[in-house]
Amino acid sequence: MSAKKNPVCRQLYKLDQHLETAPELGRTVKKLLRLRQKLASFEHVSQVPTPSFNAAREIITLAQQLLFPGFFSPRPVTELNVDYHTGQILYVFYDKLSREIATAVRHDCRRYNYDCSDCQELGRTIALEIAERIPALREVLGTDVAAAREGDPAAGDHFDQIIFCYPGLFAVMVQRLAHELYLRQVPFLPRILTEYAHSKTGIDIHPGAEIGPSFFIDHGTGVVIGETTKIGAGVRLYQGVTLGALSLPRDAGVRLQGQKRHPTLEDGVTVYAGATILGGQTVIGAGSVVGGNVWLTESIPPRTKVLIKNPELVVINGSAKAPAKGAPAGRPRAAARRGSSEKAG
Repeated sequence: MSAKKNPVCRQLYKLDQHLETAPELGRTVKKLLRLRQKLASFEHVSQVPTPSFNAAREIITLAQQLLFPGFFSPRPVTELNVDYHTGQILYVFYDKLSREIATAVRHDCRRYNYDCSDCQELGRTIALEIAERIPALREVLGTDVAAAREGDPAAGDHFDQIIFCYPGLFAVMVQRLAHELYLRQVPFLPRILTEYAHSKTGIDIHPGAEIGPSFFIDHGTGVVIGETTKIGAGVRLYQGVTLGALSLPRDAGVRLQGQKRHPTLEDGVTVYAGATILGGQTVIGAGSVVGGNVWLTESIPPRTKVLIKNPELVVINGSAKAPAKGAPAGRPRAAARRGSSEKAG
């Protein structure tokens, strides 16, 4: 009777086979090391730590617990423990934020060979300023929640669903926090925060954008808001809206830094799905409405509607015959056309 093969031995044999690839991997390592001098700007080999995406997520979670008490806390918040809970979360928020600010500043100093900026003390100073801004941020976010409740019939009878579920509110909350860091010229961290929100929601808001109270993004997927955008009070955007810059030259990344490149939306503007508004000199006047799929690169006065004419719809029955000879392309004899005034469905 033949002995059974031991499966462990087969695994060891396969391991030996894989070890034969070591020379190929070694050559790849040498190629990568040779590239270091050529691509030195694209690496971080240093004892100085880089800003942490994990820490950024923790800061956002702590901010949520402070801005919407009880909604995102791991344990129930009651009248008996709310004082203790708020104090504890605020201190942890301040501590983590000060460390990440210091790390971001230290990394910037190393990258650009700046003089020492006393990053630890600067981190504590800015983190304390941000912590002191939390009550004001909570108040303005309250107006954002109210705007969502007033503008969306699907929101239900209470604010809870908006706070728990609406991606627009989450993206705006993160942006308002990141904007405070941006105003204080903290490197890296503001963009890390907003890019995390972008990855979670599909809503891309630069931390530099200035956004007034009662701001509502309905649905939200695909919304893009550029760095120098200015948005007034009571503005509403729908999904797929772009507030961007006009076509930029190749050296725009350096030459146009700090210049107004993105539009201004005054109070009470509504922009419907798929609209694109471009240019730093473009101003959408107060109370105006920009319709879906509009492409706009010029200013419009207050209380103006900008719409696209209804396109001609061609509805073709599945059993339609081929177009007759000489018939215009795309207009078969069996096609049924609906006028712009006819309602679908």
